[in-house]
Formats: sequence, structure tokens, C-alpha cells
Amino acid sequence: SSSSRDEALRDKRARILSRGLPKQKPIEGVKQVVVLASGKGGVGKSTTAVNIALALAANDSTKEVGLLDADIYGPSIPKMMNLKGNPELTPKNLMRPLKNYGIACMSMGFLIEETAPVVWRGLMVMSAVEKLLRQVDWGQLDYLVIDMPPGTGDVQLSVSQNIPIAGAVIISTPQDVALLDARKGAEMFRKVHVPVLGLVQNMSVFQCPKCKHKTHIFGADGVRDLAKTLGLDILGDIPLHVNIRETCDSGQPVVISQPQSDA
Repeated sequence: SSSSRDEALRDKRARILSRGLPKQKPIEGVKQVVVLASGKGGVGKSTTAVNIALALAANDSTKEVGLLDADIYGPSIPKMMNLKGNPELTPKNLMRPLKNYGIACMSMGFLIEETAPVVWRGLMVMSAVEKLLRQVDWGQLDYLVIDMPPGTGDVQLSVSQNIPIAGAVIISTPQDVALLDARKGAEMFRKVHVPVLGLVQNMSVFQCPKCKHKTHIFGADGVRDLAKTLGLDILGDIPLHVNIRETCDSGQPVVISQPQSDA
């Protein structure tokens, strides 16, 4: 019958598609992987990733936390975590993460000169990401926070399909052009069956330090509206604050350097 033929065709198609997908393999020693992503660059994703990793560790001192910078072209974790130098190698030829503030960190920035551009094609980038994931001695981690590059390209797909991910967090400003890309990011994770834990609205409001007047520079509540549309939670609302920017630029993120501040 035509229905049984259709069913056989669907089965065949599913088998062919599943053959092309890599088998997910956990990272040795890592219990939970959380990815921080944004559709667009410049929305404060790395700043948020760094402070979330530090907050996870500060929230429970029994937990071991790692931070992986998966942005090959523009690694910013070394500067934000105040780390320099090349990783040492273990007897098994694995790279040892560099550590600061109790967080184990790995980044392309540890392997190249700070001012050197990475002029690579896709395959080389994928190979580098694979090495940063698999050829690192993470020890025993409760959480590995991965700071993804912006967009929905090769790196995001490869990471999502190669390792089991507990959840993704999408960072966006309330600006319309950022929201368009944030929505694409959320939809991409849904397509590859990665749970989206929720959205973070960054640079939501600026308060003048002198007169205390509040200005919504990038618009108000755009991320909240998107979260409602997608049926997702808002995990946080971060103001546009000079302390958040200054502390990350100086390698002393606000969660660790000013833990009692509003920021």
C-alpha cells in the first residue's frame, strides 16, 4: 500500500540522515556542559560567560568549573581571566588548562600571539575546536562553560553534535537587529536537540551616574518579548554598566572583584 511505502521511505531517509551525524561522546572528566551563545557579535556574550563561570564556582565552593573559549578568530577569555602563556603538556600529550580564580580555562589565545590574526578556512577551525575539546586534561569538572563564537555556523553545529550538552543560554541586547539573530540561535539549538535553558537580556538599561536618570539605549524589553514568543525563560537582566566593562577589560571580572555590588 502507499502508506507502507511512505513509511519505508521515511525509515530509509532517517537511517541515511543518522549515518551522517557524528556519535556524541562525552568529554572525559566533565559532568555537565553549558554553552553560551548569541546570534550576533558584540552583545556581551564572553563577558557574561566569564561571570557565569565565576558565579557557578562562587555559588558552591564544592563544584569544579571550567571555561572553554571556542571563538577561534577572536578569543577574549585570556584577557578577561587575566591569563597568559602556553599550556603545559601532560605525559599523555594533553594540554593542561591555565587557571585563575579557581577556573580551569582553555583558549586559542593561549596558543597564538595576542596580536596574530587567525587566517584559516573552516576545516582548520574545526580541527582546532576538536583539539580544544578533546586534547585537554580537564581533570574532574562539574561544569564546563563554553563561550561560543557568534552566529550559527560550523563551530556551533560541530560542538552541538559531537558532545552531550546540558543546555544552551542565549545572550542578546534588546535591539531589534540583535534579537533577529538571537532567535536564529535559539532555533538552531532546538533543531540539533540541545535544550535552551533561557535568554539573558544584556545592556538592558543605562543609569546616569550623576543624575540617576535611566535610558534604554538599545530599547526596552526586546529579549523579554522574544522569550515569550519562543516560550523560554528570562534568566537575567544585565544593565549597561561601566564597572562590568572595566572589570572584564582589566582581567578582574565583576563577580570576583565586586561581589557585593549591584552589577
